[in-house]
Amino acid sequence: MTTPTRRLRAAGLLAGTLVLGLAAPAVSAPEAAVTAKSAHGRGTGGEWIGTWADVPTAVPAGGVSVLEDQTVRQVVHASIGGDSLQVRFTNEFGEAPLLVGEAHVGLRAGSTGTDVQPGTDRRLTFGGSTSTTVPAGAPLLSDPVQLGLPEGGDLVVSIHLPQRTPVTTVHAFPYQDNVVAAGNVTGAERVTPTATVGQWYFLSGVSVLVPEQEHAAAIVALGDSITDGAETTRGANRRWPDLLAQRLREARGMPERGVLNEGVSGNRLLHDPNPPAGSPAEGYAAYFGQSALRRFDRDVAAQPGAEYLVVLLGVNDLGHPGTSAPESETVTAQQIVDAHRQLVARAHQQGMTAIGGTILPFEGDTLGFFSEENEAARQQVNHWIRTSGEYDAVVDFDAALRDPRDHRRLNPRYDSGDGLHPNDAGMRAMADAVPLRLFR
Repeated sequence: MTTPTRRLRAAGLLAGTLVLGLAAPAVSAPEAAVTAKSAHGRGTGGEWIGTWADVPTAVPAGGVSVLEDQTVRQVVHASIGGDSLQVRFTNEFGEAPLLVGEAHVGLRAGSTGTDVQPGTDRRLTFGGSTSTTVPAGAPLLSDPVQLGLPEGGDLVVSIHLPQRTPVTTVHAFPYQDNVVAAGNVTGAERVTPTATVGQWYFLSGVSVLVPEQEHAAAIVALGDSITDGAETTRGANRRWPDLLAQRLREARGMPERGVLNEGVSGNRLLHDPNPPAGSPAEGYAAYFGQSALRRFDRDVAAQPGAEYLVVLLGVNDLGHPGTSAPESETVTAQQIVDAHRQLVARAHQQGMTAIGGTILPFEGDTLGFFSEENEAARQQVNHWIRTSGEYDAVVDFDAALRDPRDHRRLNPRYDSGDGLHPNDAGMRAMADAVPLRLFR
């Protein structure tokens, strides 16, 4: 496999950064921003590479919470490290401007909670300002800030929302507890929570500055709840992309490879959320995110340093019609294959290596996904992924996790209990199924 020519796609992300800052006080020396040379992903002495990401989604109409003069403190798990970083915020599903009163970032103290290590707190700025407004529908990239982030380390990102703010842009199922505290406590080492939230609010990415000679790049895992980490141990970072990042860090002679988890529960290749009127899905389907074909440009092409794409999608296209989506959105195996072909073509247009993952088995699932027709379609799609040669490489997740006695079911040792989602051991098996040679 030929490594693709470097094409840093952060240009659009940086050039599109929207900063409408308020007057800012002087920034102290430890918080001084690193100067970025250009809008092409390069900073002083290095290149910007994604180390963490999530998929922002809308919120169901009845599920919008409101914050006012409160701080949201959130934990994210880095894949690679660096001495400088940038944070990407998002108001992409907001209908009104988002006022950020102040934002800070620091290293987490310990492996639990949201305390910040002494001496690591940094105030974030936006075009030099400590406060900014993010227009409705837009992302926001912070100025670079100097902070030594270790590989595999945890960051604490704190955002003060001074005025009444509906929480309209989230990642709903991070399997990570975050907290809300009263007032502006963004710079505090420890806060007193007034609430614990199981979502990421207004936050979608972190990138680090890596020396150019390290030939670093990012791997984007584009997927659904299985990539998102559904049913894994909360707060333990045992999603398969996290475990893949760990393998890459521990492998001898591997170049720096950030791993970006762009999985979102309930996601489909071909359709946006469309819950049947009056169904329970009206209360949660918005969290499923836009279709993979729609979100590709934001979640894959715009990621800093992205050179590799691993796709694991299709099970919800089969299982949602008649459960969380109308029967009219039933798709054929050929339609799923054609959607995969589009992802391959668009990845290649970006100079990326495209890697296809086979769809896991799900007979006996508790969600109502399985049928003989859906199993036949799964087999057809997997056969195409394995044999067509259209993907640059294949990760056979199906072969790694299926029951050796019944290939239509998950191996019981890897089953979380619902017949569809792998448990922690299954996530490890998925990460182990990915050949590291693909990323050299």
